[in-house]
Formats: sequence, C-alpha cells, structure tokens
Amino acid sequence: MDLATAPLTVSTPAQVRAAHRKIRGFAKQILDADTAYDVGLMACEAMSNAVLHGHGDVTVTVSCSERTLRVEVRDDGPALLVVGRVDHGRGLTLIEALAARWSLDRADDGTCLWFEVDREAGQ
Repeated sequence: MDLATAPLTVSTPAQVRAAHRKIRGFAKQILDADTAYDVGLMACEAMSNAVLHGHGDVTVTVSCSERTLRVEVRDDGPALLVVGRVDHGRGLTLIEALAARWSLDRADDGTCLWFEVDREAGQ
C-alpha cells in the first residue's frame, strides 16, 4: 500500500499555513492525533525554513507506506550552512526530536529536507 498526497507548492506564509492544514489532515487519517499534530508541526517548520532561506518555489510531498509516513520539502537552491547549522531557529532541532528519521540532502540544483514517522508508533 502506498498512499500519497498531490505535491503542494508553497512560496508564501499563507500557503505554508494552508499546506500545514492539508498535511495534518492527511496524517490524521492514518495516525493518532498527537502524532498527526507532530507531523504537521515538523512539516510547517520545514516549509517555513525553505520559504525563508531557500530558492524558488517549495514543493512538498507526503507519502505513506505500510510502515512509515514520509514528508519531503524541496526547493531549488543549496542549503547554506551557518556555523554548522542550516536553520536559524529551532526547526531542525524539533524535527530531530520528533521524527523517526530525517535528513537534509543538499545538491547544487536543490535541497530536500525529508522526515519520516513510523506508523506503528502513531496508532
């Protein structure tokens, strides 16, 4: 089983809020309320970072397998490291604390921050 939402494109704070609601709503269909809230919070942090510090439009995809729910947030530019960090707040710290797995994949043609939560933990 592989469920997925249609990719979302965000470039403004208002679009981040709307995408946050959609992602949390999708997560609520397959996870408990607390875990769905966490997924929405992590997605919002990742999208906000990409809108504020990334390049071009931000594309967000959510996919779900039998074991995991995965969120990917992509933009067109390389993530910039600032004193060993890629965020200016606590977004990545929050994602690290709440996600089962996550990574920031950087390349010259774009950046992808992804995270996963285990479905078993969120049921």
